[in-house]
Amino acid sequence: MTQTPAITVTGASGRMGQMLITAITAHPAARLIGCIERPGHAWIGQDIGLCMGGAALGVLVTDDPLEAFAQSQAVIDFTAPAATVEFAGLAAQARAVHVIGTTGLDAAHHAKIDAAAHHAVIIQAGNMSLGVNLLTRLTQKVAAALDADWDIEIIEAHHNRKVDAPSGTALMLGEAAAAGRGIALEDHTDSGRHGITGARRSGAIGFSAIRGGDIVGEHDVLFATAGERIVLRHIATDRAIFARGALKAALWGQSQKAGRYDMMDVLGL
Repeated sequence: MTQTPAITVTGASGRMGQMLITAITAHPAARLIGCIERPGHAWIGQDIGLCMGGAALGVLVTDDPLEAFAQSQAVIDFTAPAATVEFAGLAAQARAVHVIGTTGLDAAHHAKIDAAAHHAVIIQAGNMSLGVNLLTRLTQKVAAALDADWDIEIIEAHHNRKVDAPSGTALMLGEAAAAGRGIALEDHTDSGRHGITGARRSGAIGFSAIRGGDIVGEHDVLFATAGERIVLRHIATDRAIFARGALKAALWGQSQKAGRYDMMDVLGL
């Protein structure tokens, strides 16, 4: 492991991209070496620091991930599913740690990421915060302790520009609840209720999504039965927590063998 791993950020102009760049440049054990944007973006060829309204950082924004990844020990990626799958293959070729915070991935995307993980370290999580990962572990433990008489509902809220639902974090919590129950989430999901839906299906894991304003991220896991309820809750008020978690994962991954990991591995939970 080098003392200061070189890191490339994809989707550099986005909110998460800019927060990642700020976190990396402020960290004593990491250095920013690459910033990727889609072809034709207005920032291509310009210094990322100037684009962000600050001092020059000596790193130009590029639309060539292959060249940037070749010089990197880690790639941090909060983009879109199709782009993430492409980046996974390129990062694996470069043997760079690939930290994935992208949500909305389907089974085909995951299969391609699994293939890339045979050659490099991939760390993927629906949420990079310490608090959410603790919530995930608690959700699994509570679900394991309660029988099917307890209904499970996951309620999530995000800003009005989020394009996928349920959120990656909500799905991660759903998977944890299903694991605690010893069931497959895909066979017990209940979401998008509308109209005359009939009674709630026993043993289902329900999802509800709220979109509005500038909500960073709120997740409740509700366990309800006759006469009582348990609510586990996490509220994020600053997106910087996700950037710090992703950077922690990129640094942790430097000493790991090729394979697919998550934030539970990074945090030792």
